[in-house]
Amino acid sequence: MIQVVDNMVSISAVKVKSYEIRVAFAEFLGTCILIIFGLGSVAQSVTSHAAYGDFTTINWAWCMAVMIGILISINVSGGHINPAVSLAMAMIGRLKWTLLPVYMLAQYLGAFVGASIVYLVYFEAIENYSGGVKLTDPTLANSTAGIFSTYPQEFLSATEGLADQIVGTILLVLPVMAITDRRNADVPKFLVPVLAGLTVFVIGAAYGYNCGYGINPARDLSPRIFTALAGWGTEVFSFRDYNWFWVPIVGPHIGAILGAFIYIFLVELHWDSEDELSNDFLPGDSGEIKAEDLASEFKSSVSISIDEK
Repeated sequence: MIQVVDNMVSISAVKVKSYEIRVAFAEFLGTCILIIFGLGSVAQSVTSHAAYGDFTTINWAWCMAVMIGILISINVSGGHINPAVSLAMAMIGRLKWTLLPVYMLAQYLGAFVGASIVYLVYFEAIENYSGGVKLTDPTLANSTAGIFSTYPQEFLSATEGLADQIVGTILLVLPVMAITDRRNADVPKFLVPVLAGLTVFVIGAAYGYNCGYGINPARDLSPRIFTALAGWGTEVFSFRDYNWFWVPIVGPHIGAILGAFIYIFLVELHWDSEDELSNDFLPGDSGEIKAEDLASEFKSSVSISIDEK
């Protein structure tokens, strides 16, 4: 209940103590913010005919969106904000399998809510740009479905798109593994979100042309579901005879797992014993780190992609 203490309203009674719920809240909010900033930058660029943003500003917006999303959630859940990252962490023993559904559900819901907020804010701009007609095919003039989800260039096949998403997500998770490996560059905790965001920026700058570097199933699927419900209809899934929507879902999951294992097999497994850190949470630890543990152990290695305990 709400209490009044020294003329101050206390809402401590609504404090959530369940670790699973706190993780869900953090991943939901972090992913929601990621989508609000990321898709917002695309909406601004598209609806203004690039007068208020271009591909470079979009890349920077996604970079900053990742930084902020991680900052919001890192001390609670590790700041995954990406179902592919969570699956990879479970595969290598750094996230309990029982927590994986909690992470994924929160991420997909956060992305859906984020997409709906972007649509709410840019509703009239989208209507003005499209003439009130909601088109999906990116080759058509005034198509707007691409504001919310990724679609391929006209020349790109599903096979090449899948390769693009696998490689792009490898290039996300592999650097994150290095960034959070205390035996490597020993990156200070406060720089982890910054470097993770810059990793996303360089992926976009180098590999954004083919199909928009989704590299995050929640970032693509949840907004796609939203657009299907918001008037674009089933074409967001039936585009290319249902031979595209699955690419930015399947590809990132494969790439994230490969990126994690590549780093482990080529770098992490080969540290000498004297390189081992004592009194630190290493990326290979399994279990569950509580937020209060992180507060008391500031030097813990907490990552964008790892809920290390």
